[in-house]
Amino acid sequence: MEKILKNIAKIALPLLIAGVLLFYMYRDFDFSEAKRIFLHEMNVWWLLASLVPITLSHVMRGLRWLITLEPLGYKPKKGDSIDSIFIAYASNVVIPRVGEVSRCAVLSKYDGVPFSKALGTLVAERLVDMLLVLLFVCVMLLTQLDVFVSLFAQTGTNEGALTALFTSPKTYIIIAVAIAVCALLWLGLKKTKFYAKIKQMVRGFVDGLLSLKTMHRKGLFLLYTIGIWIGYFLEFYLAFFCFPFTAELSVVQALVIFAAISLAIIIPTPNGAGPWHFVVISMMTLYGVSQTDASSFALIVHAFQTLGVMCLGAYGWVALQVRNKKRVDGYDASHQDSLLARQ
Repeated sequence: MEKILKNIAKIALPLLIAGVLLFYMYRDFDFSEAKRIFLHEMNVWWLLASLVPITLSHVMRGLRWLITLEPLGYKPKKGDSIDSIFIAYASNVVIPRVGEVSRCAVLSKYDGVPFSKALGTLVAERLVDMLLVLLFVCVMLLTQLDVFVSLFAQTGTNEGALTALFTSPKTYIIIAVAIAVCALLWLGLKKTKFYAKIKQMVRGFVDGLLSLKTMHRKGLFLLYTIGIWIGYFLEFYLAFFCFPFTAELSVVQALVIFAAISLAIIIPTPNGAGPWHFVVISMMTLYGVSQTDASSFALIVHAFQTLGVMCLGAYGWVALQVRNKKRVDGYDASHQDSLLARQ
């Protein structure tokens, strides 16, 4: 019963967060205005064009994953890796963060990559992505500080309280106590079967992390990483040209909004719904776009691009089935031979 409640909470909580934020942002919105803009002002070709860079980003993410798996001795099919990315992002629309699990499950089933090791490489990838995003956000904060201060003021955020939170000794004492409690609990579990299972998972996880150190094509990995995030930005920026009220916004302004989005979507909601809308609307109004126009932009663009993600996910699933239709129990004969040789 407890497990069922936890699973329900994993689905319900992100939906609740998204629902509350969307209700707050659109509680007084005239949806007929969004319909008018959609039918008479929007250039749909730019929206379609925005799907090209995001598709290429997913392809590069799939190819980048192959590089991190190479040092571990696994060479999944390129198509399987790329399709797993399409499926993962579509899965995140339904249940946030489940995409990482589905990615690992695909390669585990069809290419014999142990789940724990695949997950370890994902964490390694995410660490690199996070460092790149943090660097980008810091640059934007330093160069466009006045915009972020205005955003904090508009949304009622107390900058002083945030600063106090990260500089207070109490914060670090609480963190130290939490670490100590976790360490004691871990020591208490060392003699249990559960510990052995966790140890095996952690070993695979660490192997995945170390794959970054032993990978052979670090330069290509870095190029893919940069390309992925350029694609994410272009997906967002190209949508500006769909509407007359956003077409005049500059690249720098788009970069600032994108930086704020990158922070906001840390909150797990279906495809960023809620936090994405909140940031886009708030930031665009700072740049002179009316509340109605900014709300229409967020509503139309997010809905269209979410539909694109779902279509790519459907394609990925079908392509995966077609490519692997001759496999039995998730493995083909040639892959079984390679696994036996490795053992």
